[in-house]
Amino acid sequence: VQLQASGGGLVQAGDSLRLSCAASGRTFRSYGMGWFRQPPGKEREFVAAINWSGGSVYYADSVEGRFTISRDNAKNTVYLQMNSLKPEDTAVYVCAAEARSDYSDYVGLGVNDYDYWGQGTQVTVSS
Repeated sequence: VQLQASGGGLVQAGDSLRLSCAASGRTFRSYGMGWFRQPPGKEREFVAAINWSGGSVYYADSVEGRFTISRDNAKNTVYLQMNSLKPEDTAVYVCAAEARSDYSDYVGLGVNDYDYWGQGTQVTVSS
C-alpha cells in the first residue's frame, strides 16, 4: 500500500485547510486510517482516525471540534478538514493505514497500530 498526502501549506491563524491522502491498492476500503502529526522537535502524535466504513471516528483532544476526518472508499482517499487553525497546529501531517483492522469497527490510536505510512505534508500556521 502506498499513501500520498497532499494539501498542506502556509496559512494564517483562523484559516482552514483540507488534507487528502490517496491510497493505492484494492484493499483500502477494509483499512482503518489515521492522521498523525509531528511538530518541530517533538514526537509524532495522534490527530484523528476513522474506521473502514466511516462509522467510527476519533480525535485528539487538541483538535476535537476543529478537525474532521472523512473518507471516500470509491476514491481510495481519506481527508482531514482543518478549521480554526492555530499556530500550535504547525507540523508535518502524515497519513497512515491500519491494514490489520480488516473491516473492524475499531481503529487504533497509536503509532504502533499502523502498518503503512505516507510521506507527510507540511502545515504551517502563522499567528
